[in-house]
Amino acid sequence: MSVRVRFAPSPTGFVHIGSLRTALYNYLLAKKHGGKYVLRIEDTDQSRLVEGAIENLLSSMDWASINHDEGIAIRDGELVEKGEYGPYIQSHRLEIYKKYIQGLLDSGDAYPCFCSKERLEEIREKQKSLGLTAKYDGHCKSLTKNEIQEKIQAGEPYVIRLKLPVNKNIEFDDAVRGKVVVNSDEVDDQVLIKSDGFPTYHFAVVVDDYLMKITHVIRGEEWLPSTPKHVYLYEVLGWKVPQFVHLPNILNTEKKKLSKRQGDVAVEDFMKKGYLPEALVNYVALIGWSPEENKEIFSMKELEEKFSLDRVSKSGGVFDVNKLNWMNNHYIKEGAIERITDLAIPYLIEAAYITETEAGEKHEWLQDMVSVVKDSIDYMQQIVEKVDIFFKKDAKPEDEEAEEILKQDYVGELLQAFREKLETAEAIDQENVKKIFKEIQKEKGIKGPNLFKPIRVAITGKAHGPDLPLIMKVLGRQNLLYRIEYVISNFI
Repeated sequence: MSVRVRFAPSPTGFVHIGSLRTALYNYLLAKKHGGKYVLRIEDTDQSRLVEGAIENLLSSMDWASINHDEGIAIRDGELVEKGEYGPYIQSHRLEIYKKYIQGLLDSGDAYPCFCSKERLEEIREKQKSLGLTAKYDGHCKSLTKNEIQEKIQAGEPYVIRLKLPVNKNIEFDDAVRGKVVVNSDEVDDQVLIKSDGFPTYHFAVVVDDYLMKITHVIRGEEWLPSTPKHVYLYEVLGWKVPQFVHLPNILNTEKKKLSKRQGDVAVEDFMKKGYLPEALVNYVALIGWSPEENKEIFSMKELEEKFSLDRVSKSGGVFDVNKLNWMNNHYIKEGAIERITDLAIPYLIEAAYITETEAGEKHEWLQDMVSVVKDSIDYMQQIVEKVDIFFKKDAKPEDEEAEEILKQDYVGELLQAFREKLETAEAIDQENVKKIFKEIQKEKGIKGPNLFKPIRVAITGKAHGPDLPLIMKVLGRQNLLYRIEYVISNFI
């Protein structure tokens, strides 16, 4: 059997981290088994649609390299579809749903319900006050064909509900949770078609998954309570039930469900801050799935090879931004300097450190500058906080430790010697800087931290930091001379 999976989001806004993981797991399962990954849009709730949400979704998935084989795509700025099982947007499939709902009405497995919102609310409140499960009381189940016809002809609005049997055990197998058994008496007669003629998620998802030949339904555990209704629908329609896979929730560090109120939860938030897609994908893959080997860094190719449903956890996985930052820092450190510089440039332009023209003209210099600081940043937006030393005129000692270093007796003589060497050096590059340090060490007998720390404070204002010769190359002769002169005049 060839594997066919689908990611079927609603276009209601941003792409949640949980949605990214669901898409990723679907994608990985398809890749591992040489199957197909389908992207379908579930837009039956027309009241919740957000303008541009589909384009935003496609952009996020493209950024993360979670590429689908079938479904919707953008070509030349237009939404198009690829694949033989379309349409892949539910609102374009209304005629299909009409055919199958009619079959359920004819067989008596579904019925029209004319109850008003007010009546339904009243029933729910009564049931809650009695400590009962809030569900439809079946009021319209017993209407005769004539009564139904009269109400429809009178123009009364209605929905169509699934007619569940009394006291029937509905069973299904879940790849994460094992065998699940729910009695029909605990399940609501689900609305299948709303009064506006649109199907609910519960009806459309079953019809679509069957017609699109989906073999594995991988989705969040919030859909677990609805699954018995879906399983019963498969049964009355005479269709084979797919393999269900309900993923554990993604939790925050307080072990509560991850939500927008606690900070960044949208893929777009991480894109804007300059996280690398491979880092976010790598990290999200490990929230709820554990590889066999004790390893944390995985390329997409490795994830495709290693992923398996039997290692998906039942319990919620914690999204820890500190762990994500560690992983993203790893990918930044390992990244090609050309790529990391290109990722940094938009943030430097936005902070008015450079112009777009300078980004092109000074690219080599920018690469050197990014080389100095890239190991210390967790995401690209942070580069703005790290590069001020390369753009300001002077470097005042930033703290007490830096000030104390400059107060040592020999520092004035050291900085004078350093200034003279800078003035006469053939060029200010890493080799020449190392040569200057060696000469001073030999001539003045100053070495180690006693040599490097005062020079570092004089040119950066800080007692600690990255590779000094590279910093000096990036700053250049004139900047270095100005800063040494400034420190000698004001702090020695």
